[in-house]
Amino acid sequence: MTSLSVVIPAYNEEKRLPATLDRVLSWLDAQALEFRELIVVNDGSMDGTAALVESLRDARPCLRLLSNPGNRGKGYSVRHGMLEARGEWVLFSDADLSTPIEDAARLFAAASEARADIAIGSRAVDRSLVSVHQSALRELSGRFFNLVMRTVTGLPFRDTQCGFKLYRASAAREVFQRQQLDGFSFDVEDLYIASMLGIPAVEVPVHWANVEGTKVSAFTGLRSFADLVRIKRRG
Repeated sequence: MTSLSVVIPAYNEEKRLPATLDRVLSWLDAQALEFRELIVVNDGSMDGTAALVESLRDARPCLRLLSNPGNRGKGYSVRHGMLEARGEWVLFSDADLSTPIEDAARLFAAASEARADIAIGSRAVDRSLVSVHQSALRELSGRFFNLVMRTVTGLPFRDTQCGFKLYRASAAREVFQRQQLDGFSFDVEDLYIASMLGIPAVEVPVHWANVEGTKVSAFTGLRSFADLVRIKRRG
């Protein structure tokens, strides 16, 4: 790997972003890369998210700000960033760094060993790496969703919803230009598209610590189940 782009979707993340950007930028600086960039995709935030990133760009030229046309959803934000990325590899991560950026090394190692173009972080492969759990109801709902997901789509993955995924840039372009969902089910759609295109993907255990402040509502969760049927129909 000689170049890497990191994409972080952000909606009203003014409070959490300073620590996140500092940690990710410090990690990028420590890597032996010919090219590096950190892309923050502002999803129509109503706080100072965009202004914060703007204020840091002069001091950190590798920091880029992309802005969506209003609040379009996490799926739209990730697609926007992945298709604008310039690195040979592209990693997207949640703004709360519930999976530490340092675990990117796990994804790279697994992708290399498996000769895969996609490596997805997973909380389900080794649950001992989860240090701070969600509520019992949310964990149970997540496991049930992934069970239904495997049944409906035929995908083998045990955790598609961890917001920590690595794509080779060429694979990202093939997948994300076909993505249609803008909401939280986009992860499943992208992996289904990759499967249909024959793009190899590997599931990798990563560290994970729940951070309060989720933007996933009960309605959003229910809609995700309906999205599984839409994904299968569009296959």
